[in-house]
Amino acid sequence: MKTLRTKFFSEKIYSFLLLSVIFISTIFGNVKNIQAESLLKVNFPKESIVEHLKLDVPKKFKNAWLKAEEGSWEPWLLKQDGFLGRQLFWDPKEEEATLLIGWESRAVWKSISQTEINFVQHDFEKIARKETGERSGNPFPLIFEGELNPE
Repeated sequence: MKTLRTKFFSEKIYSFLLLSVIFISTIFGNVKNIQAESLLKVNFPKESIVEHLKLDVPKKFKNAWLKAEEGSWEPWLLKQDGFLGRQLFWDPKEEEATLLIGWESRAVWKSISQTEINFVQHDFEKIARKETGERSGNPFPLIFEGELNPE
């Protein structure tokens, strides 16, 4: 049973990482060959979805953002049913973070209560304020929220 679960988890992580490579390649404009190759190797579950977030993260606070993510969202996500994986990216030119969070389905993702999300966000902001020296508010505000579907 453990071997089957390990294999399933490995396949999910591989699928999520491959989706991340495709996303990055799309950003840099050279994706046609990668997409064609990936379609032959991976069959993404039709119902899976990727939560796509962007945050304002100034260069001087990049490490503070990473610590806040590591101390709040990361451990919480690892405990969630249906969580497939997460990729964090930082754009030094725009000073923005991009987060890609994979879920087994939109229904699983959206079934998480807003109260629970607010609780984790509160922890994230508390750590972020401590690391940046800010006294109030969210040092890393959300500037974009969307979702991506595998095709």
